[in-house]
Amino acid sequence: MHTATGPAPPRLAPRPETLTTRPCRFHARFGHRFGRSEPRGRALDYLTGLLAPLERKNGWTVSEQVGQVRPDSVQRLLNHSEWDEDAVRDDVRAYVVETIGARDGILIGDDTGFLKKGTRSAGVQRQYTGTAGRTENSQIGTFLAYASSKGRALIDRELYIPKSWTDDRERCRAAGIPDEVPFATKNEHFRWMLQRAVDAGVPFAWVTADEAYGQVKHTRFWLEQRRIAYVLATKVNDTVITTRCAEVRVDDLIAALPRQAWKRISGGQGAHGERIYDWARVAIRPVWEDGFGHWVLARRSVSDPTEIAYYVCYGPVGTRLKDLVKVAAARWAIEESSQVAKNECGLDHYQVRLYRAWYRHITLAMAALAYLTAVRGEEAAKGAVQTTNKS
Repeated sequence: MHTATGPAPPRLAPRPETLTTRPCRFHARFGHRFGRSEPRGRALDYLTGLLAPLERKNGWTVSEQVGQVRPDSVQRLLNHSEWDEDAVRDDVRAYVVETIGARDGILIGDDTGFLKKGTRSAGVQRQYTGTAGRTENSQIGTFLAYASSKGRALIDRELYIPKSWTDDRERCRAAGIPDEVPFATKNEHFRWMLQRAVDAGVPFAWVTADEAYGQVKHTRFWLEQRRIAYVLATKVNDTVITTRCAEVRVDDLIAALPRQAWKRISGGQGAHGERIYDWARVAIRPVWEDGFGHWVLARRSVSDPTEIAYYVCYGPVGTRLKDLVKVAAARWAIEESSQVAKNECGLDHYQVRLYRAWYRHITLAMAALAYLTAVRGEEAAKGAVQTTNKS
């Protein structure tokens, strides 16, 4: 098995005195990826700007924060300088594992939108984005988050390039999208990022995602082939195969459960208080395969019992209902991480059009979030020690 989350703070920024000191030691972990001293220094300046308490963190404001009159050096860093953004991504992931890694960690997949004007930014088009809750002109990024009891952070990213783009290679070239970049679904991105985490030895016990990923049977099969435990949300009319080889809808399985099968369990603290729901599960195939089994899990609203969410699950034979609930509830960590990254680290403040520049900005914003997560974790640990000593 591959080797949970607490409530997300509304802001991850460290105390003001921490922000006045540039995070040189953190930057040194991946500074060698920039080769020459000039882009290395620009990267440190950019990271410093992303960590600064600025309302907007674009090329102009970040440049002003570090004493530059114009954003030319920032633009060179993102668009033209020679450095390996994927290697920096790997360094950020390693730092996250070092600071908040745990054997019971959870990997979480999700996508988020970046509202944009115009038609030239890589992958932009009118498409549905949860950020706006409607179809808007936007780019879509697919992300993988890591969550444990010590914190949560983003560890991987992919830019969704719609088929309307990959069918027009001239348009792709104008936006810096290499010819070898194929059309790929968000589910394919999810599997790519999970595979990279596995290959890197990231410690985790479970994977979770919303129904856009969970309803795709190929993704579930892919995880099971690798014996990766999961709790994936799915749509109400999704079907599963039972022991008798019958195809049954998930809502029908749950509807057949007796009233006493439901248990009231907290999913932890959320933005609006404790997330308390009624939960129930049913084993799909009671005959365990290599110590793993399958369930359908349901979450019912306490105030409106007709409001039910469904999950398909795969995990070790000893998995309890509360274990599945814990993983299902952890899915909110990626939404909270994305929001904090946007609010505190300028994740969505970029002003770039080129494909590679998007990856570079997003990677450095992820680095800033990882740094803030580590700082907050250290401060929380110190506070806990001080409280223990006083008692």
